[in-house]
Amino acid sequence: MGSVHSYETKAGKRYYISYRRPDHKQTKERGFTTKRAAQQRLAEVEVSKGRGEYVDPADARATIRTLGKDWLASREHVLKPSSYRPLDSAWRIHVEPKWGSRNVGGIRHGEVQAWVSGLAQSHSATTVTRAYGVLAAILDVAVRERRVAKNVSRDVALPRKGVKPRVYLSHQQVQQLADTSRMPTLVLFLAYTGLRWGEATALLVRHVDRNRRRVSVEQNAVMVGAKVELGTPKTHEARAVPYPAFLDGALHDLMKGKKADAYLFGAGGAALRLPNSKDGWFAAAVNRARAADESFPRVTPHDLRHTAASLAISAGANVKAVQRMLGHASAAMTLDTYADLFDDDLDGVAAALDQARTAATVPKVFPHGDS
Repeated sequence: MGSVHSYETKAGKRYYISYRRPDHKQTKERGFTTKRAAQQRLAEVEVSKGRGEYVDPADARATIRTLGKDWLASREHVLKPSSYRPLDSAWRIHVEPKWGSRNVGGIRHGEVQAWVSGLAQSHSATTVTRAYGVLAAILDVAVRERRVAKNVSRDVALPRKGVKPRVYLSHQQVQQLADTSRMPTLVLFLAYTGLRWGEATALLVRHVDRNRRRVSVEQNAVMVGAKVELGTPKTHEARAVPYPAFLDGALHDLMKGKKADAYLFGAGGAALRLPNSKDGWFAAAVNRARAADESFPRVTPHDLRHTAASLAISAGANVKAVQRMLGHASAAMTLDTYADLFDDDLDGVAAALDQARTAATVPKVFPHGDS
């Protein structure tokens, strides 16, 4: 058990507590203005020691800046550059300026909630959630290192992300967009294979198997700052994706005169950059399509991935086939993402069951009247 002692200062009598830490080293905590406050703190220490939750006050004085830099360094080695960059940006712009100098043991739940609520007034839900996630992850480290007893940032109310309706083009609209584009083959390829932009633009000539009409998705091109970097696909796994026969001739033309390690789309030794969403070639093609048809929706290159899923499902592809085509981690993920596209299947369930029962000539088993 510890003990409480008094001592004199210029400001008057003060108290300190003396106790043994879990490592059996003697330590003191000073500055209590009343004996009761000192006794309460000593009681808390003894309870925390008994529960295995003791936190050394010296460890709790570590700053968010110190722990944050170590945490970021650890993430840099396990994340793709495209995933690491947003975390680093959130740290530099939002987390470090607000919390960098604060001791991890001095942060309170209410402060974190006020910070999140303030950010939400001027930033998107995605930005707020990412910044909060960085702070919460750093405090998780503090808990694991026994610098604080619990993560006070947990159970903070976060802004909800709005659900953007997906756009699905019809076969006719896909062709219309391709016809108005300076890269028609790429537009058609994205809309009928479901590859992500980075996956399609990272394809090399040797990745195309024209005999089986397959492309091997082995790498992904992403923008990191102003630079295009190559990495593994999103799920870190290569996959083979089929393309329809009508694209074979156009792909053959793209491959003419190129070496096996040359990019399938584009020219030169670099992968195509994602076109600017406002004045790039893809946006220009959309604007031309809309000028010809006011009902033509505004779409992005990524919407062509959604279109591919829609066209495949409407053509009769099952969820497992769509999952493999899109490179989702599981069929459940595909269903969660495109549940609306499978709604029409429900309409035929009752009819199919009725037809099956009729074909089986099952005799009536229900009375005409209610029992």
